Amino acid sequence: MSGLTVVIIYVIGAIALAYRRAGLRVTAASSGLLLLLYLLFGTGSFLWTLLLILSSAVLGLLCVDDLRHKHVSAAIFDWYRRVLPGLSDTEREAIEAGTVWWEGDLFTGRPDWNKLLAAGPPGLSPDELYLVNGPLEELCGMVDSWRINHELADIPEDIIAFIKQHKFLGMIIPREYGGLELSAVAQVHVLTKLFSVSNVVANYISVPNSLGPGELLVKYGTEEQRQHYLPRLASGEEIPCFALTAPLAGSDATAIPDTGVVCEGTWQGKKVTGIRLNFDKRYITLAPIATLVGLAFRLQDPDHLLGEVDDYGITCALIPRDTPGLEIGARHFPMGDPFLNGPVRGRDVFVPIDTIIGGPAMAGKGWRMLVNCLSAGRSISLPSISNCLAKRALAGTSAYARIRRQFKLPIARFEGVQKPLARIAGLSYIINAACVNTAQAIDA
Repeated sequence: MSGLTVVIIYVIGAIALAYRRAGLRVTAASSGLLLLLYLLFGTGSFLWTLLLILSSAVLGLLCVDDLRHKHVSAAIFDWYRRVLPGLSDTEREAIEAGTVWWEGDLFTGRPDWNKLLAAGPPGLSPDELYLVNGPLEELCGMVDSWRINHELADIPEDIIAFIKQHKFLGMIIPREYGGLELSAVAQVHVLTKLFSVSNVVANYISVPNSLGPGELLVKYGTEEQRQHYLPRLASGEEIPCFALTAPLAGSDATAIPDTGVVCEGTWQGKKVTGIRLNFDKRYITLAPIATLVGLAFRLQDPDHLLGEVDDYGITCALIPRDTPGLEIGARHFPMGDPFLNGPVRGRDVFVPIDTIIGGPAMAGKGWRMLVNCLSAGRSISLPSISNCLAKRALAGTSAYARIRRQFKLPIARFEGVQKPLARIAGLSYIINAACVNTAQAIDA
């Protein structure tokens, strides 16, 4: 066995072991076996022998756990830690806020497909099926997207009344508080269908069922806050928005300039401990019609009225629209798309301390609350939009290919058209599967 043969075997073996994700001990044993065969039958030079001995020795030493951890892994880890940028508080809290499900297996390179299949096919409850096949179909039939977009630039009152009547604004709210309590899978069905007929109507429904601040109340609100607000949100008596985005800071909560200072003040004729707010928010969906504003700001307590902390950090509160000093500005009209969106501002707005979502105990925990809720709400509403667009692309292109004729044949019969149509169909299937699978993960 020549040296060149050994090199070829070594390279092929290394690739095969890497492809099979073989462990370190298997790799070391394979290298040792190759060395033994070469010593017994090899005819190469001393150099090849030395290289095989060194590689086998290094692999063998690495199999000693203490040696590998202390002198190899630790050194590499320290070097990476020095050269990589550090995590900001915002990034760290976002990473630590959630968990992983089966999708974590994808990053191992060896996903357990049985674990995925054990989740079973996604399904809807009888109540959810009734909503999807009944009120949802009726609502979609009422929508005239041309009239909404180009004539009214608004949603007609009869559609808004129908939405409130069937509690589409309370899809995530538990039944005990008057909501529908739909599963995430059912929400995907509803929103995908709604976005296919009108993104203006779909946004009107998706925002209250995402961050807005119903989900924050469900997960973090005090029982008193839930009892007061959730039934009103479910029925549409209260229309919510959530003001996070600042003109210059975007959605980076740690960079927002908006502040709230704990102080004493007068509320409804009584002296109470509260918060004096100054804020400027922009691009807030549903702000023009909101009756209840969720607000993210940095809470400070220089007089230590709550405790010994000076700067609590990002905090979330609920501000009624009629609060003195709260201003909802002129409606935005982005790209000629009339979904409801606008700025929210406030100067020296005083509110009681119990307007904090979850009460004073949740002061400074706003960013964690936000990323926890965003990870669920945004992984339902935004994928539903992509799912809808994929389905619309498939429906439109395939239908056109059936009716458009060339050389006395529908162009759908041409292989040059069939190939991209097949690609669109396949990708649409993948998008739908990923969307529903993500919803299953949330339900799990």
